[in-house]
Amino acid sequence: MTRIWAYLACLALTSQAVIAQDKVECSKDKKCPENKPCCSQYGQCGVGAYCLGGCDPFSSFSIESCAPAPVCKSKTYKFDNLDGIASNQRYLGDASKSDWVSSGKPLSNNGDLLLTMPKNSVGTLLANNHYVWYGKATAKLKTSRGAGVITAFILMSDVKDEIDYEFVGTDLHTAQTNYYFQGIIDYTNGENVTVEGGDTFSQEHTYEIDWKPDSITWSVDGKPRRVLNKKDTFNKETNQYNFPQSPSRVQLSLWPGGLETAAKGTVDWAGGYVDWNHEDIKNHGYYYSIFSEISIECYDPPKSAKIEGDKSYIYTTKAGTEDTIKITDKSTVLKSFLATGTDMDKEPPKSGKPDDEEVNSVPGISGGGSGAHGGSSGGSSPGGDNGNDLGPSTDFTGPGSNGGSSGAPSQNERVLKGSIFAVLVAVMVLVNM
Repeated sequence: MTRIWAYLACLALTSQAVIAQDKVECSKDKKCPENKPCCSQYGQCGVGAYCLGGCDPFSSFSIESCAPAPVCKSKTYKFDNLDGIASNQRYLGDASKSDWVSSGKPLSNNGDLLLTMPKNSVGTLLANNHYVWYGKATAKLKTSRGAGVITAFILMSDVKDEIDYEFVGTDLHTAQTNYYFQGIIDYTNGENVTVEGGDTFSQEHTYEIDWKPDSITWSVDGKPRRVLNKKDTFNKETNQYNFPQSPSRVQLSLWPGGLETAAKGTVDWAGGYVDWNHEDIKNHGYYYSIFSEISIECYDPPKSAKIEGDKSYIYTTKAGTEDTIKITDKSTVLKSFLATGTDMDKEPPKSGKPDDEEVNSVPGISGGGSGAHGGSSGGSSPGGDNGNDLGPSTDFTGPGSNGGSSGAPSQNERVLKGSIFAVLVAVMVLVNM
């Protein structure tokens, strides 16, 4: 079976977070070298943030190369401000200080979170820093709209287990549901559900993923719309269940599936090419989706869990199944962007250069995950900043808005961004067989 992964990852480079550009690719068949031991979910090796959320233990130098992952935290999130969100260029694994890590351009407007996609950008991603190992994730949101524009609310693990809601901007009455086990592409896993009670752009709807050890239920506005039972995912050839079962992060994203550089399959699925002169671009400076509330409810660990603490999750073997995951008291925090899972306390070099080595430390961020659709040329995923700093809109009056914002950025409309000094690098990873 041919497995086609299409990622267009965006790398935002900063003077502090990135030392050099010496990319080394990685996959299950090509592990990272010891000096750049962590494989990001986009198939590149590095240190620092490469070893945090999305670090693939299967493709890293060793399982221990990836930092331990923060355990689940039950909480309801509202967005009167962006204080709980850290840029991916600043986050070092301390989930007690930042609940979310971002790439791109999120805004807070009248208590709502806006994910934005400015002209010719690759959108925005927010990932929760507390991993969920079975639980209920709920999002109240309004999708974006327009050809090629994708809104997503997903759960994704470091070994690429995934549970999705995706919304195509040309079909405002449908929610696409999907799931993956360790990134294995199976086009029969997807199922569309009709969203009743108004279109997904103008009307807020509540989407829920109820993930249990033996089932997944997708609900819309409180009504179960799809149920997947683990017993129905058994693969006789591999003698295992192809069922999402590893700790996963809640991710929210807005990204362009219809780029000129995307594969035809991606563009067709996304409803066509993105119109960068769309009315939302003209009126606000960006496409946008609106999230008013995110709720996460943690369930008890599965019966097979190895429990030796209550702070972090680690993998004990490369099987990546729930019986090989351990809950520990290991720290999740790196001391610098040169640290790794096996050297958590590595100090940054006083000279600003890492001992004559070139090291990448901030990978691209993607919300497309295994769910990126496409053929031979790759699609697109959100994250990063293309250098077009448009600033916050001063006339935002989107659907359901309580009016425009003031001319100057207020506390409720602050741009969350690091000190970005340039660079978007398009990376396409194709994995066959």
